[in-house]
Amino acid sequence: MLSQEKKSDHHPSQSAARAHVPGRKKIDVPREQIDVVAGMHRNPEFLGKNPDGTVPLLELDDGNYISETVAISRYFEEKYPHPPLMGKNAGQKATVEMWQRRVEHSLMNTLVAYFHHGTQGFGEPDRYRNREWGKYNRNLAIEAMKQVDRQLAKDTYIAGDTFSIADITALCALDLAMALGLEIPEECTHLKNWHADVSGRESAAA
Repeated sequence: MLSQEKKSDHHPSQSAARAHVPGRKKIDVPREQIDVVAGMHRNPEFLGKNPDGTVPLLELDDGNYISETVAISRYFEEKYPHPPLMGKNAGQKATVEMWQRRVEHSLMNTLVAYFHHGTQGFGEPDRYRNREWGKYNRNLAIEAMKQVDRQLAKDTYIAGDTFSIADITALCALDLAMALGLEIPEECTHLKNWHADVSGRESAAA
């Protein structure tokens, strides 16, 4: 039963990155906040549910757990197919997957690297940091914004004319960027307009 599904999340890069998926589909999923800064994701109880110690984590009504944001999104897409957020046909599904991966690798992951190496991150005193690597990834993230801006000059949404998980991932990545003091480049007008539009959606505030 849906009421027994529970999502655990709390991370600067994904605080429900694809947790916006149930919000977009109007699904009410109980949530439990995991304090990553306090190390709750590394305690034995949580590791018993997810040995990787990552969030978000979805608890199913049969007692099983699903981690990894795209896998969680796929679960909701299959169980609650409307509105579709991962494409309707073979071409759309492949296009959404392509842009989802592009945005995740070139924008989200570079911002996470910048967060951990170019800033104080979670403030862990014993964490290895390479400031040059952080700066390099910051620059990569800016270039990724420009790439997405060029795509949005051609389409309403990142993967075409329909809102998808690629847009959700990009929205969460840009929210992380702004939290880190990294603004969308002035010349990226299409990306700025897109961000203003999708940020105003009800599901974005979920």
